[in-house]
Amino acid sequence: MEDFNEWIKELKKGSKEKLVLVEGIKDKKALEQLGVSNIITLKKPLYKIIEQIAGSEKECIILLDLDKAGKDLYHKIVPSLKHLGVKVIDDYRNFLFKTKLRQIEGIISYLNKIQP
Repeated sequence: MEDFNEWIKELKKGSKEKLVLVEGIKDKKALEQLGVSNIITLKKPLYKIIEQIAGSEKECIILLDLDKAGKDLYHKIVPSLKHLGVKVIDDYRNFLFKTKLRQIEGIISYLNKIQP
């Protein structure tokens, strides 16, 4: 992925076939504004989310925030998902490390700043 437009296009396409895991409702709403679907949030205990994903999907796009709390959650969730046979797709999250965006809920305002 070269730029944000391509990132969004690929994420929208990927979300049609795979779950997208985000931290909260604001993250979910921001991504829905971009046309991303099939989003789940961490509104249940972690073990229930992990069981839900493992029970329904073989692949999951992880889009947790890039701040300390998001990184901590990432390191708790990803090993468990992998252990249960879920392919974790974190390319979209890794792309964001190359930007100044650190919280998914701020993606709309971030895009408005960087696009003419």
